[in-house]
Amino acid sequence: MATSPPVPVFLIVFFIIIRLISIVGKLSPWTSTGSLPHQLLSLEMANRLHIDSNATKLASTDFGKLVQANPIAVLYPSSINDIVSLVKFSYNSPNPFTVAARGRGHSLRGQAMAKNGVVLEMSSLKLSSNESGIRVSQNPSLGFYADVGGEQLWIDVLRATLEHGLAPVSWTDYLYLTVGGTLSNAGVSGQSFLYGPQISNVYEMDVITGKGDLVRCSKHMNSDLFYAVLGGLGQFGIITRARIALEVAPNRVKWVRMLYHDFTAFTRDQEHLISINGLDYVEGSLIMHQSPPNNWRASFFSPSDQLKINSLLTKHGIIYCLEAVKYYDDLTIDTVDEEIRQLVKGLRFIPGMMFKKDDSLVGFLNRVRSGELKLREKGMWEVAHPWLNLFVGKSGIMEFNAAVFVDILHKQNHTIGPILLYPLTRHK
Repeated sequence: MATSPPVPVFLIVFFIIIRLISIVGKLSPWTSTGSLPHQLLSLEMANRLHIDSNATKLASTDFGKLVQANPIAVLYPSSINDIVSLVKFSYNSPNPFTVAARGRGHSLRGQAMAKNGVVLEMSSLKLSSNESGIRVSQNPSLGFYADVGGEQLWIDVLRATLEHGLAPVSWTDYLYLTVGGTLSNAGVSGQSFLYGPQISNVYEMDVITGKGDLVRCSKHMNSDLFYAVLGGLGQFGIITRARIALEVAPNRVKWVRMLYHDFTAFTRDQEHLISINGLDYVEGSLIMHQSPPNNWRASFFSPSDQLKINSLLTKHGIIYCLEAVKYYDDLTIDTVDEEIRQLVKGLRFIPGMMFKKDDSLVGFLNRVRSGELKLREKGMWEVAHPWLNLFVGKSGIMEFNAAVFVDILHKQNHTIGPILLYPLTRHK
């Protein structure tokens, strides 16, 4: 039976270094204007509550560097029970206080802060535990999966699962984030067209609710809590464990970038690539004079390639870059190049403007890390990060390009960071 083609929607991510109007307010799970009760210091884990200025200053800001909120204390929990005790104490207190979980602090508008309250440094759980916090298993109904602590970094999840020849199916572009942190947002990358975001690949979770209850939830058990917490920005509970889907991991990837000056051809080719079988990753980005071809996300183009691209930029103003990746292993090493040729056959990129790279799976998935380290060396990482995510339907994407990319960003010559376009289908 014939099926209708998927209806595309585009997720557009702006990393913008200009002043933006705030579109998201401060979000915290449990808020109050009261001060931290003195009785809190009598709790059993009081020795892990830090009220010194070094601890509170670190927890008063985040990756966005746009807002600041000072906590009264920072808790470095040694166990989940420490978190349960703190939240329960706040809930039962006549003066409940703000509690916010902080992983790597990659929130942008203060979601990991707790004004006049307590910030939970979730990384302390990883340091305090004698176990890895990552356990790989298999059963007939789910196949392979991993039980992962909410404090674990995705880079560590990748390394641990690869020891079993497995890997999660959906990623973010940056792996030095916690599992609980990205599952509290969405977890989007170029695999999302195929598997959905990371929150679509979770079987169950253990969550500490606002009452201090430790609750197990899934699609079939406490489902309201399950769906509220996934993508809930920390408003409905603290994720302490997640069971995530795994698949057999490839060894290497063939990574292709194709350049366009025609936005219509670019978006149509993106739509085409996510409607066919064969690719494991599809993404797109903008290249302008203000945002060089090799940005902090990855070094891909050689110096001679960059000269060609600069010439195209002089002529067209904006170049659209379509990225596609095909995973392969020892069994398909002899056929992967031909498969790539067939998959890109008929695409309407600029002739001669297709660039290829071969990389390990880890090298590809962890591609942003090297750029981060370079920026840290230059003192350019700890700066303000205005950031905007938008879903734009297919019916409006051409108008969006004309109004925003061309008229606002290019013609007005704004200084910007990377702009990414993820093609998705609505059902994902």
